[in-house]
Amino acid sequence: MRHRWLAAFFAIALIAGCARAPAPGVNDPYESTNRAWFDSNLRLSSAITGSDDAVADEADAGGPPRRSPFRHALSNVGGNLGLPSSILNDLLQFRPSRAAENTVRLVINTTVGLGGLFDPAGAMGFHGRRSDFGETLHRWGVGEGAYVVLPLYGPSTERDTAGLVVDMLIDPLRFALPAPEYGYSNAVRFAGRLADAAEYSDLLDANVINTADPYAQARLLYLQTRRYHLGVEVEEEIIDPYADF
Repeated sequence: MRHRWLAAFFAIALIAGCARAPAPGVNDPYESTNRAWFDSNLRLSSAITGSDDAVADEADAGGPPRRSPFRHALSNVGGNLGLPSSILNDLLQFRPSRAAENTVRLVINTTVGLGGLFDPAGAMGFHGRRSDFGETLHRWGVGEGAYVVLPLYGPSTERDTAGLVVDMLIDPLRFALPAPEYGYSNAVRFAGRLADAAEYSDLLDANVINTADPYAQARLLYLQTRRYHLGVEVEEEIIDPYADF
């Protein structure tokens, strides 16, 4: 079994290594398929995050909208469960200081923070930084490849899609937890992503949905944000072709 995981790891990394180098603008050869998945994901997201009566009532009453405590806690737990994977990728990227900070954050929030329900590590200044195998591939010199939209998951690139698969295969929790518990942890992490999406649904509406072409705007924001996160310097700014409409 161990040899099969290792073979899969290097096979996927090799496929990712064949990805095309990042273009200064938008590389979207699969646009028609991407648009179809974008529309499907948007409908699903609207169905899941479209109602939050308590927060909406508070906003309608003139008060500032506040984060749902349940969603906030769910997001915290999901993020805490993702820290072992970030730590592993920090090590693969030869970033020991980041790995150390994420490790301290994991220990504090898992113990004092009751499994990640609370964030005492953040209050102490240990904010950490999420990482993934897509970033690891970038550090290893793998090109970005084409822009893709994945079912349920959302915006990605060819490199990050390959990284997502590798992250699932080498997730430390996979080897630390028995099968049922590992499945539950994945469900909680996915629920945490949905909670994050719900918290920022208003920003999504303002910056993506209410634009001339929501798909193009979502693509623009994702590529800009991802490249900034990776520290990629692009000589030409990505221009939104619908900005003047």
